[in-house]
Amino acid sequence: MTTEDIIIQIFCCVDDQVGVVAKHPQAKLYLSEVVTIGILFALKGGHFRAFDRWLRRDYAALFGGLPDRTRLHRLLVTHQAAQQRLLAEPSIFTVIDSYPIELLFPIRQGRSAEQVGKKGRDKGRWSVGLKFCWVLNARGQVVAWDWDTLNVADQTFHPLITQLANQSIVLADWGFRSQDGVPSNCKLCKKGTWNERMRVETALSLVTVVCDLKRLHHRVERHIEAHLAWAVAMFNVLLTVFHQLHPDAAPFQMSIAEFSL
Repeated sequence: MTTEDIIIQIFCCVDDQVGVVAKHPQAKLYLSEVVTIGILFALKGGHFRAFDRWLRRDYAALFGGLPDRTRLHRLLVTHQAAQQRLLAEPSIFTVIDSYPIELLFPIRQGRSAEQVGKKGRDKGRWSVGLKFCWVLNARGQVVAWDWDTLNVADQTFHPLITQLANQSIVLADWGFRSQDGVPSNCKLCKKGTWNERMRVETALSLVTVVCDLKRLHHRVERHIEAHLAWAVAMFNVLLTVFHQLHPDAAPFQMSIAEFSL
């Protein structure tokens, strides 16, 4: 599959789910096009300048007219709420886990008064960054998500579990335990039990390898949040496209590697 085919498949899936949204008279792009560009940025990873050069040089003809780089970046921030239309429905059992993302090397901590990331440990290594947490349903699609700095405990994300009360039983590891108790719909799973939790490990491995999500290059909070929002939309859309292209695949199979840019 060529990159152009990938972009077209993503746009068709996005347009079906976003629906008809009127375009502003002064806008160059429809909402579905903005969402598609946001998904492509999350999929390709790296710096936005490099992404903009790549998109403008090779694939500008696929869109109705690309605005300037800075305006396009602001559009992705402004319309990040559109990813909520692409969130999946919860299943009876869902899975939650956190994912550390590096923003800075520890030696550079404190050089900026506007630093977003905080210092914490990632796999036994000190890092300055943030914690990305998401809830996946039985098919591996994202139901809900949130983020915070790397120095917070996983119990900070209990509200994600609470909002699914009466809808789903959320499987969590022991990092989500709290002396004040856990939400009533949270099931703490000891290591080696409830293999259903492997879905979230598979998902996090995919975004690490395919999208290089382990490290972000943004320094402003609103840009970080927008990138994470588009990463969520990207993951759900690519899983949908995968099963459209491979109807004989098992319904719980998760694969996005063939869409790597």
